Amino acid sequence: MTNTNERMPVLFVGHGSPMNAIENNEYTKGWEMIAREIPRPRAILSISAHWYTNGSKITDAANPKMIYDMYGFPDELYQVVYKAVGAPELAQLTKTLIEKEVQIDNTWGCDHGTWSVLSKMYPEGDIPTFQLSIDADAKPESHFKIGQQISSLREKGVLIFGSGNIVHNLARINWNMKGGYPWAVDFDGYIRDKILRNQFEDVVNYKMAGESSKSAFNTPDHFCPLLYVLGAVKEDDQVSIFNEACMLGAMSMTSYLFE
Repeated sequence: MTNTNERMPVLFVGHGSPMNAIENNEYTKGWEMIAREIPRPRAILSISAHWYTNGSKITDAANPKMIYDMYGFPDELYQVVYKAVGAPELAQLTKTLIEKEVQIDNTWGCDHGTWSVLSKMYPEGDIPTFQLSIDADAKPESHFKIGQQISSLREKGVLIFGSGNIVHNLARINWNMKGGYPWAVDFDGYIRDKILRNQFEDVVNYKMAGESSKSAFNTPDHFCPLLYVLGAVKEDDQVSIFNEACMLGAMSMTSYLFE
């Protein structure tokens, strides 16, 4: 049963390949574990790397559509259906909390950055879910600020859920490599150390990591969800790290729970 009197955690998940939706591995087991350990959300606000838009947008559909925003995968993956309803009232509330303009946009729905993870965490699909896009035109500070503005949703039983990858450079993926290139491990470690020290400003200013930041990603779409999540963190939150790993040379699965 949802405990709406308890402040919900905030969660950032390294989602990796959409194939995780139909596989069972160390990462999907980590997602399942987190779902068992945290309070059951009243609703989930997903900030997915895969809704990267000009300006900020939000879905408020009662029944958001499934978005199969990936190509060349087995047919089985396109048969995955995550049946969660939307949360129109909470979406409208979220829109009012954000100080900049936010457009309602139901041409989008529940994309694989959302359903590939939530189908493992909450396989029944019985928690209302809505999405907030990442403004591709905004600076890192703006993403963090929006996280601060929506943090009060936590007191209403909403799980603020960021889905991306801290290191995500598809151009440098090595399918034969289990771990990460030194620069990937370095950048992932820089972010981890700054989060553990509550030095979120140095995460927002991620280029302070030096050379490794130049290779970590070509576009920040997969990194930005972390900034929204960090903005929603409260001073007395404790952080837990799970699925800490780099893989295929150029991708980080490292994930963070704040509660």
